[in-house]
Amino acid sequence: MRMIRFFNAMVALSIIGGLAFAGLIGGVFGRVQENPAPRPDVIELRDFLLIGRVTSQGRSAVHVDPVEAQIVSGRWTSPREGDVLTLADGSTRMWQKGSAGGDGSLDSPAWTGGYAFTRVELPAARAMILEASGHGMVYINGEPRMGDPYTTGYVRLPVSLHQGANDFLFLYGRGKMKARLMVPKSTATLDTGDATLPDLIAGQRVQCTCAVVVLNATSVPMDHLSIAAAYEKAPATRTDLPTIPPFSQRKVGFQLQGPSVPAAEKLPVAINLIQKEGRDLKTLDTATINLRVRDAHQTYKQTFVSAIDGSVQYYAVNPPPLPIPRTASSGAGNSCNSAPALFLTLHGAGVEAIGQADAYNNKSWGYIIAPTNRRPYGFDWEDWGRMDALEVLALAMRRLHTDPQRTYLTGHSMGGHGVWIMSATFPDRFAAIGPSAGWISWATYGGGRAVRDEHPTALQELLQRATTPSDTLALMNNYAQFGVYILHGAADDNVPVAQARTMNQNLSAFHHDFVFHEQPGAGHWWNASDEPGASCVDWPPMFDFFARHALPEDASIRQVDFVTANPGVSAWSHWAGIEAQVHPLKPSSVSIRYDPGHRRFVGTTENVARLSLRLIHVLPGKPMLVDLDGQKIDNIAWPTGMPQIWLVRESEKWSLSAAPSPSWKGPQRNGPFKEAFRNRLILVYGTHGSPEENAWAFAKARYDAEQFWYRGNGSLDMVADDRFQASAEPDRNVILYGNAQTNSSWNRLLADSPVQVNRGSIRVSGREETGEDLACLFLRPRPGSGQASIGVVTGTGLAGMRLTDRLPYFTSGVAYPDCIILGPDVLAAGNAGVRAAGFFGVDWSVDSGEFAWR
Repeated sequence: MRMIRFFNAMVALSIIGGLAFAGLIGGVFGRVQENPAPRPDVIELRDFLLIGRVTSQGRSAVHVDPVEAQIVSGRWTSPREGDVLTLADGSTRMWQKGSAGGDGSLDSPAWTGGYAFTRVELPAARAMILEASGHGMVYINGEPRMGDPYTTGYVRLPVSLHQGANDFLFLYGRGKMKARLMVPKSTATLDTGDATLPDLIAGQRVQCTCAVVVLNATSVPMDHLSIAAAYEKAPATRTDLPTIPPFSQRKVGFQLQGPSVPAAEKLPVAINLIQKEGRDLKTLDTATINLRVRDAHQTYKQTFVSAIDGSVQYYAVNPPPLPIPRTASSGAGNSCNSAPALFLTLHGAGVEAIGQADAYNNKSWGYIIAPTNRRPYGFDWEDWGRMDALEVLALAMRRLHTDPQRTYLTGHSMGGHGVWIMSATFPDRFAAIGPSAGWISWATYGGGRAVRDEHPTALQELLQRATTPSDTLALMNNYAQFGVYILHGAADDNVPVAQARTMNQNLSAFHHDFVFHEQPGAGHWWNASDEPGASCVDWPPMFDFFARHALPEDASIRQVDFVTANPGVSAWSHWAGIEAQVHPLKPSSVSIRYDPGHRRFVGTTENVARLSLRLIHVLPGKPMLVDLDGQKIDNIAWPTGMPQIWLVRESEKWSLSAAPSPSWKGPQRNGPFKEAFRNRLILVYGTHGSPEENAWAFAKARYDAEQFWYRGNGSLDMVADDRFQASAEPDRNVILYGNAQTNSSWNRLLADSPVQVNRGSIRVSGREETGEDLACLFLRPRPGSGQASIGVVTGTGLAGMRLTDRLPYFTSGVAYPDCIILGPDVLAAGNAGVRAAGFFGVDWSVDSGEFAWR
C-alpha cells in the first residue's frame, strides 16, 4: 500500500510539475496551439508552435540548448507566436505557427534540431497512449519521454494526462514528425509492433524465447503478470513477467515450447497477457505473432537471453549447404578436427541482421553469423553493440562447435567500421578481417567528433581521453596480428573511398599481410557478379583470402605486440595481459617475447601499471626470468595454483606480485561511467526526497529504461530504493538515481565513496563544489562484489537533477570519464561548463587517480 500511495502521489505531482513546466499557465491558453479532441478515443496532434535549430548534439558529452536551459532552471514558460529566443552566439530564433499536412505529419528540415510545442485540453484526467515518430524526445507536462528519431513507428508510450491543459514539447528530429494520442484498450496491453522473434526449423522440437512489449497504463506497478503462448496442437507455455512500472512500457521475454512443426511459411502463435489476482487468473489482452518456419539449410534467426540486461536478442545464421563432416585420425587418441569456420558479419546502419545474413551465398566450409548491434542503428558496433557482437560470437561458437582458429570478421558500411574498431580492440579473436565500405572513426567520418584540441587544458585532456576506446588509429598496431582485406567502391557516395585509402596508407607502413581492393565505378552497395550474394559483402577474393588464414594457438606464439585503450574492455592478447594502466584510458602497450631456451620473457611496456603473463607455453619446473623495460627479475619460481604471474610497476620499478585483489581496477571492472550499464543492471530510484525530487528520480529512471529499449532493444529492471534488496543479487550492476538525502540506498552502497553528493554540495575527496544546480555522473565498485559496479546519476538539487535528463550516455561515440561534475552553464557554454572530471586510480581512490577542476 505504501508503494501505491507513493505512485498515486507521484501522479498528482505530475500535474503540479506540469503546471510549473508550463510556467504557471493561467491566462495563457489563448496564446498557444491547442488540440481539442474531435473523437473521444483518438487525438491527432496537428497544430504546433515551432522554433528552428537551437541544439546540435553530435557526439559530444554535453550540448548547448537554450530551451533545455530554461527547463532545467525552472524558468520555462509556454511560448507564444512571435516570441524570440536568443542563442549563445547572439543569433535569434522565433516561435512560429505550423500545422501537419494531409498525412498528419510535420515535414520541414527547417525545424531539425528545434522544437515543436502543442497543448491538449482534456475535460477530465485520463491515461492515454502517445504514438509518435520522427522526434528525438518529448517533454510531457515536464517529464522526459523517449522519441523515435529513426522513425521506426513502434514507439507507443502510456502517459498520464490531467484535467485541463497538457503540454507537449517535442525535440524535432531529422524528417517527418507526427503524433497522436489514443485511449488504451486495457490497463495493460500487448504491443507486437516491436517483437523479437526466432525462426523455427522444420522437423525440430519447438523450444525458443520470444519478446514483445507490454504497456502499463495505470498509476501503479503491474505485478503478477504472465504470458501464455501456444500454437496448434501444443499446450500453452506460461512465463512469469517482471514488474512493469506505472505509465511505462517494457519489452518482456517469454518461452514457447512444443512438438516440431512441418515446413510452412509461418506458424501463428496465440499469446495471452494474464494477471493473477489471488487465486484467479484474469486475461488482460490477447495477440497473435507469426514465426517463420525454415528448412535446415536456409538462413534463420536464433534468439537468446543477453547477460547485459536479461533482454531477448537475436542473431542470424546462414548455415553451410550441407553438414560439415568430422574426421578423426588414429594414434594416441588425437583427433583431427574439421570443425566449421565462423564468419562474423556486421551490418550497416538501418540494416537488420537477418538481411545481412541473406546478402551472402552460403559457404561450404563454415557458418555466416550476423549479430544485431542491438538494433539496425544501435551503437555503431561500439559500446553495447560491441558487447552484443562478442556475446553472439561466444554463443555461436559454443552452439555450432566452430573452429576457434578459423574465426573471421567482416562487415559493410557501419559494419565496416565495426570491423576496424572491434578487430583492433580484440586482435587475438580473428584469423583475418574484411572491412567493406567501412569508415574509420568518429574523428574521420561525417557527423563525428570535432578535432581534438592540440593544447588542451588538464580538464579538456581528461574529457578527450575518455573517448580513446573509439580511436581506431590509436590501436592500429594490433592489425599486425592478422590478415586484412580492405574492400571499397571507388564511387561510394555514402562512405568516401578516402576512408579505405587512409587505412591502406597506414597499414602500408608496417603490415605485410593485407590486400586493398578498390572496385572501379562501384558505389556504396554493389554487385559485380551473377553469382548469388552481394559482391560488396560476399566478395569471392576476400573469402579466398580468409581460407588461407588461421589463428595460431596461444601456446604457439612467442612474440606478443598489443595495444589497449581500456583493460576493462580488452586486456589480453594471447598470453599477455595489460590489467591496469598508469594513466587511465591513455593507450597502453606491451611488446614482449618469450625465449623458451632460457625460460625468459623480454620486452617493453608503455603506460602499464600491471602486467600478467599466462604460462600456457612454458614447461613447469625450473625458475623463470623476466626482463621488462630493462629491469630484470630472475629466479621466478613456478606459481602454485594457476599457471600465471603478475608484475606491477610502482615508482618506475617492476616487481613480482601476488594475484591482484578483485576489488582493484582490472579486466573484470574498470570504468569509465558508461561501463556501469551492463552485467544485468538494475535501476534504483530514490523516494526519500521532496515530492518533486522523487518524481524526477522515477521519471529519469523510466526515461533511461525507454532509451535503452529504443536504442538497444533492452529490458531494464526498475525498483524503488525501499524495495531494493542489495543482498539478494550482490553481483548485479546498479544505477542509482538521487543523492544521499533522496535515495535510501546511497548509504548502503556509497557510504565509503570519495564522491559524496548532498543537497547543495558535491564533495570529492576533500574538495567541494556548492549550489543546487550541479549534476554529477560517476561509477564505483559495488561493495562486497568482485565484478559489479554502481553507476550514479545525481544532482545537488532539482535543477542539477534535471541537468542529467538529456546527457546522451546511450549514444555511441559519446564518452564520459569515471566521474564528471557539470554546472548549468554547459547548456550555454558546452565543455566550458564542466566543473570537474577524472578517473579513479587502480585502488578506486581519488588520490591515486587523475582529476582536474575548472
